[in-house]
Amino acid sequence: MNINEKLSLLKYNKGNESHLSVDDDVCMRCSKKYCTYICPADVYEWNDKKCTMTIRYENCLECGACKIACEKNNISWCYPNAGFGVKFKNG
Repeated sequence: MNINEKLSLLKYNKGNESHLSVDDDVCMRCSKKYCTYICPADVYEWNDKKCTMTIRYENCLECGACKIACEKNNISWCYPNAGFGVKFKNG
C-alpha cells in the first residue's frame, strides 16, 4: 500500500479556523520552501504569481514536520481545537 492509499483511509473533522498560519512576506524571502514538499499530505502550496501560500489545513496529519523543516521558523502550528483534526484508525 502506498502513501496515497494510506492517506485515503484517514478521516478529518474540519474545524472553522486553521490551526496553521504563515507570513507570506517571509515565505517570499525563502528560497527553499521546504514546507511545500516535506508535508506528506500536501498541505502547503506556494503561488508564484500571487506570492501567497495556500494552506489546506483540513488535510493536516498533525505530524509537525512542516514546523521543523521551515528554515525561516515561519509556521505557526498548534493542534486543532478539541474534536477537530485528523482521526487515525488501526489497519
